[in-house]
Amino acid sequence: MAGLHADSPAPTALTVHSQSRVLEIAFSDGAQFRIPFELMRVYSPSAEVQGHGPGQEVLQTGKREVNVVELEPIGNYAVKPVFSDGHESGIFSWDYLYHLGSEQDRLWDDYTRKLQAAGANRDDPMVVAGGHACGNH
Repeated sequence: MAGLHADSPAPTALTVHSQSRVLEIAFSDGAQFRIPFELMRVYSPSAEVQGHGPGQEVLQTGKREVNVVELEPIGNYAVKPVFSDGHESGIFSWDYLYHLGSEQDRLWDDYTRKLQAAGANRDDPMVVAGGHACGNH
């Protein structure tokens, strides 16, 4: 099983580039992506970032310099990055990494629009709200 779906492309190569802060990933269908760690971090599939339902997403800021310090395999379908800011609760399936890679331009545009709507800048320090029930901050 390549990803969460049986017909999903399987990764054929995976390289963490710490200096340039990108995850390089190649898939069995010939697609190759260089996914910035910042994009992975602001779109982490964790509940800490995505919330527990629609409209509960937490806008991430201050992640431009984030690095991946460890990449733990999760079965045959995903990896769990440990980011330099301490975030480690996101499990990135192959399907989700393919989505991040293939939709990078649109995702960056969406992120920029969300920042503008919130009156925030991507380099603003992250504000930690009280009462967070996910256990990670």
